[in-house]
Amino acid sequence: MSFLGIIKLAFISLGRNKMRSFLTALGIIIGVTSVVGMVALGQGAYFSVQENISKMGTNLIMVMPGGGKQRGFRGPPGSMNTLTPEDGEAIAQMCPSVGKVTPIARNSGQVVFGNQNWSTSVMGVNDHYLDISSREVSNGRFLTPAEVRGGHKVCVIGETVVENLFGNLTPIGQTIRYKKLPLTVVGVLKSRGEASMGGDQDDLMLLPFSVVQRRLLGITHVNMLQISAKDSDSVESAKEEINQLLMRRHRKNTEEDADFSIHTQDDIAEMAGQTLAIIGLLLGSIASVSLLVGGIGIMNIMLVSVTERTREIGIRMAIGARTTDILYQFLVEAVVLSCIGGILGIGGGYVLSTIIGHFVEFTPVVSNASIVISIVFSAAVGIFFGLYPAWKASQLDPIEAFRYE
Repeated sequence: MSFLGIIKLAFISLGRNKMRSFLTALGIIIGVTSVVGMVALGQGAYFSVQENISKMGTNLIMVMPGGGKQRGFRGPPGSMNTLTPEDGEAIAQMCPSVGKVTPIARNSGQVVFGNQNWSTSVMGVNDHYLDISSREVSNGRFLTPAEVRGGHKVCVIGETVVENLFGNLTPIGQTIRYKKLPLTVVGVLKSRGEASMGGDQDDLMLLPFSVVQRRLLGITHVNMLQISAKDSDSVESAKEEINQLLMRRHRKNTEEDADFSIHTQDDIAEMAGQTLAIIGLLLGSIASVSLLVGGIGIMNIMLVSVTERTREIGIRMAIGARTTDILYQFLVEAVVLSCIGGILGIGGGYVLSTIIGHFVEFTPVVSNASIVISIVFSAAVGIFFGLYPAWKASQLDPIEAFRYE
């Protein structure tokens, strides 16, 4: 019998028990739906994180305090207080590949306007912050160099702060209080929305660096340095220049002793990508267990089918069917069941990813690769779990088959 004839016969056999065939394929449908949906969730999260990282700034480089050794004690990352504003000035002047630098001092607390108050994040920055972080002002203006140098009591706030403090009022020119410090609002940042990994990027207030560092925190170090390279081709060279300069300034001889760490956008994207890849693999692995269960269901039903059709198998062998014809017939039936389940499962995966998209802050992405893998894996499940029943059917003795009732 030709291969097309075997496929036709497989459809006829499966059509005799439509409900049983559907229920058998249901395990594969659920498995493929779960795999496609979970992979789409992981892909959507990955692309969303990469997009948000690209919005962090232009050719961004971040220098963070490290956890270097001090008097024989090695602290955790960020525990050192040796990164200073002077380090930032030296980087701006002595690193040819560096474009702009801003020191960062962080704080948080209640902001008050009239009878309204709101808890927000506060950052002390200089006048280069907008260019480095690729942000814009939607209303008013940003901090001027004179205000930064003079430590003027002015601020630029995000849209979330505006909504919670001012409502329909115009915030520009209004005076708000932060830890008893009166601040004049001179600008509003353009909205950037929720970050992909959580956190409101508009719940923010920017002040001149010296105001946060000296008046609010009373420190001489910085929490971080944000730096932009001159162009995308200069990022790695800028990173190396910064590293060498800070090693000399901090009198460190080896990388292990460094009391700072340097990260680029690519470094952050790579770390986030690795984390999300592991999460995606875990989700896919958990979902694929249902495929295994579906495969076991196919094997079970095919074994039942062999038992039910023992007499039919004997008749076919008696009129000339070869052992391989019987083997292929039952194997093709298993593969057809599995592939139909896989195709329906892909449709279910699209529906599942659409439903998930209504509950997360990003759009799940069903990739072509996940579709191809699902079809191939479904066929592989059909072959693997259908092989033993097909072999058992092909090994029946025609005489014994005729006697079977």
